[in-house]
Amino acid sequence: MKQYATDKLRNVALVAHGGAGKTSLAEALLFRSGATKRLGSVDEGTTILDYDSEEVKRKISIATSVAPAEWKNHRINLLDTPGYFDFAGEVIGSLRVADGVVVVVCATNGVEVGTEKGWAYADDYELPRLVFVNKLERENADFFKVLSELQEMYGSQVIPIQLPIGQAEDFKGIVDLVKMKALLYTDGKVEETDIPAELQSDVETYREALVEAVAVTDDELAMKYLEGEVLEQDELEEALGKGTKARQIIPVLCGSASAVAGVDTLMDYCVQCLPAPNEIGTVKGVEPESGEEIVLDQSAEESLSALVYKTMADPYVGRLTLFRVYSGVLKSDSQVYNSTRQLDERIGQVFLIKGKEQIPVDSVVAGDLAAVAKLQGTTTGDTLCAKNRVIKLPPVEFPKPSLTMAIQPKTKGDEEKIASGLNRLLEEDPTFTVERVTETGQTVVAGMGDMHLEIVASRLASKFGVEVELTVPKVPYKETIKGKAELEGKHKKQSGGRGQYGHVFIRMEPLPAGSGFEFVDDIFGGAVPRQYIPAVEKGIVETLDEGVLAGYPVVDVKVTLYDGSYHSVDSSEMAFKIAASMAFKKGFMDAQPILLEPIMNIEVTVPDAYMGDIIGDLNKKRGRILGMEPTNGLQIIRAQVPQAELFRYATDLRSITQGRGSFTMTFDHYEEVPSNIAEQVIAESQEETA
Repeated sequence: MKQYATDKLRNVALVAHGGAGKTSLAEALLFRSGATKRLGSVDEGTTILDYDSEEVKRKISIATSVAPAEWKNHRINLLDTPGYFDFAGEVIGSLRVADGVVVVVCATNGVEVGTEKGWAYADDYELPRLVFVNKLERENADFFKVLSELQEMYGSQVIPIQLPIGQAEDFKGIVDLVKMKALLYTDGKVEETDIPAELQSDVETYREALVEAVAVTDDELAMKYLEGEVLEQDELEEALGKGTKARQIIPVLCGSASAVAGVDTLMDYCVQCLPAPNEIGTVKGVEPESGEEIVLDQSAEESLSALVYKTMADPYVGRLTLFRVYSGVLKSDSQVYNSTRQLDERIGQVFLIKGKEQIPVDSVVAGDLAAVAKLQGTTTGDTLCAKNRVIKLPPVEFPKPSLTMAIQPKTKGDEEKIASGLNRLLEEDPTFTVERVTETGQTVVAGMGDMHLEIVASRLASKFGVEVELTVPKVPYKETIKGKAELEGKHKKQSGGRGQYGHVFIRMEPLPAGSGFEFVDDIFGGAVPRQYIPAVEKGIVETLDEGVLAGYPVVDVKVTLYDGSYHSVDSSEMAFKIAASMAFKKGFMDAQPILLEPIMNIEVTVPDAYMGDIIGDLNKKRGRILGMEPTNGLQIIRAQVPQAELFRYATDLRSITQGRGSFTMTFDHYEEVPSNIAEQVIAESQEETA
């Protein structure tokens, strides 16, 4: 593939709600640009970009796919991102390395939750954008209704630069308000023609709005417009490009991906209105050791800096590392420095990525997206640079997983396979975590939602040959006491030969929360010989780990050994260990035992309209509302809620807010479980161990 200079590159992410036709549009762009010979279909599973078996089966994008489209002496690097909330990490990683966005909106469904989220992510990265209203050929398509929704939500800077000729079954083409020409589409062919007479009135109205919006972005043009002068065509086009890049204008285009209508003009405006990497300005990072800011131009003449935004497992070449070069040139068969991990990496063959295809290239320049296989220690978020000028770029800020499930193999003995498979999946997905919970003995996985974890389970089966079950995790309860008790423990056994004898008196009392365990030796006069006292403590510690009430670890207890007796022949460490355990168990049950549960701090961010529903739901979950804070049209609700009520909260919140809510959660403290719930937990535990 031809190499392009930095100013001829465009890195464009496609974002949308699931089902808006994003992947179909990307396929149409690749087809019209000549990057592919056939038009791929999502329904038929023949797309270049949705090639993973799970994507083909489910007919949705799960991971971002990259593909280059060459258009009029430019290369547009397309990043086709998933539309479903469970894969938001893929969207965020892609927007981190994009310079512009095309927001795809369905002409029948209009602005949906995924549209809002994609828009908000683009705002976070301050990215200029175009809007493409897709599926104009569909029944009930309504371009003007969608336009009205967009303008109502995002303001008057949302300006149509195209209008449809007909809609739904009557859709024939588009009118370009910038170039003032009509384009008719028939069987994949395009014909330029005069603007239909019935559209003249609408065209004049929207053309005037476009000219006014463009003129406002430039003082000279504004003066010219106010004085009644006509803006020249080249002035209008140049100002439209500048205004879009400056995020003062958001042009709205329209068409149909399935009919390959409006695709050529979309690529024209991607080139004209979305910035080249060098137009973004400088790239900023820090020198890792000193923390000093380093500023580099996004040009091939600078020293090398590149950011890894995605890692994926390729069945043929192994681990594939996808990166964007921000400055300098990255060459095949070269040496680079990973400033994040502080290690040297050997670069083998550099590739451009087109779906699952890898196109070998000698080098990639500043602004380009590429990949390399088999790096030793580099992962997503790392910076690659020249060793003689070390820079660390800001990493991708991925969202934290919000849904936790316990995972176990369906077949005993597959634990090792699960561990190996999960480690491989962890390399690919920064929004996925794995943890072994010692209190419950479970392995738990966390992801962004049900579908995310379902796909993890499906991939473990297809790629690593291990079938797994996902279940709601056990709560890591703990046990403690509220009262005091003094108990005797005697272990005496005589069955011929040497017997066993251990005899202790212990005093138990509660400690303040978080204190753990304290053992006090208060023996006088050798009632328990010194050599047996460590065995007494060990017997108690082992019982702490096993639990007494319901099999959960015991915490915040002070045990004092104050008396006992021994036998000169039959006493042993084991006998005293057993005696201590017996005393502890009896004493624990006499000292007002209680169950403790983890309490989480939760911060829920929702639109104002859902605040009452969220507070009501948190109250049902035994939550304590700590406060509320308005911010940017949203409400942040802070509360403390038992962890037992929150394992499915990601799903509950999505249901209540139609996907508009988000939350973060951190552990705060343990507190007593209400007696009715404690009784149920204890009964269930006794059933399991029976």
